[in-house]
Amino acid sequence: MAISKNNNLLNRMAISALWRTASLWPDLVYLRLMYRLKFGRSLNVKNPKTYTEKINWLKIFDKHPEYTNLVDKYKAKEFVRNRLGTDKYLIPTLGVWQSFDDINFDLLPKQFVLKTTNGGGNTSVVICKDKSNFNKQLARDVLKSKDSKKLYQKSREYCYYEVKPRIIAEEYIKATNDELSDYKFFCFDGEPKFLFIGSERQKKGEDVKFDFFDIDFNFLPIKNGHDNALIRPIKPINYDKMLEIASTLSKGFKHVRVDLYNVGGKIYFGELTFFHHGGIVPFEPDEWDYKFGEYLKL
Repeated sequence: MAISKNNNLLNRMAISALWRTASLWPDLVYLRLMYRLKFGRSLNVKNPKTYTEKINWLKIFDKHPEYTNLVDKYKAKEFVRNRLGTDKYLIPTLGVWQSFDDINFDLLPKQFVLKTTNGGGNTSVVICKDKSNFNKQLARDVLKSKDSKKLYQKSREYCYYEVKPRIIAEEYIKATNDELSDYKFFCFDGEPKFLFIGSERQKKGEDVKFDFFDIDFNFLPIKNGHDNALIRPIKPINYDKMLEIASTLSKGFKHVRVDLYNVGGKIYFGELTFFHHGGIVPFEPDEWDYKFGEYLKL
């Protein structure tokens, strides 16, 4: 056991060192090193078989400059509006600013959400439930301008490289018990095949939980970066509509993860993710890396 702990510590130290020197490495060299540290095996880009290998292949050999606007949390809304022909699935925007100091909080409602336009996931999100006791300094620290180029360097997700870092305010969408779950659909050539549900994001002291399902909503025994929830999420009543939206938004892309919310039966668009976890987070058990990879046709 002690040897295992030492190996894990050395591995974490090596990953940290690689991150610190990320700007020095060419993309392919960097990803080969990171993949080896994360997976304990070589990254096969000549004949990729697994999902994560194929995600990394796409980052290196199949670049699409137009993805930059699609991962921008403000500009992506225009794509969704045009593709779906309606605003009804968009969380209303309250404002967008170049920096935190430009925000006029007097014009914002009592409750709102702030996020960076170039951040991935929920790492740069501030939820305000009561403006009267809102901690602006803490919000400023969370939302401080992130260099898109540095964000790119850690995972080599090229689409974030040129995203302009801004701050967007959206309406606060109140969920039951303050638990806002998101539904993330893995779509291949316009067809949703798998999803996972992220839950417990707002639970203090708890890490987010991921629960995977096939498209018929059968639970899948997968861990991918996070543990499963103790209480398994249930299938939304309007699940078929979510599938329809995910399919419509993913048409024309080899692969994209379409992230949606479902709050009180109302569906909202979250974001588009072209490189799930940057392709550098293992699946447990490993067989699911191969099963997901079967659907990604290069």
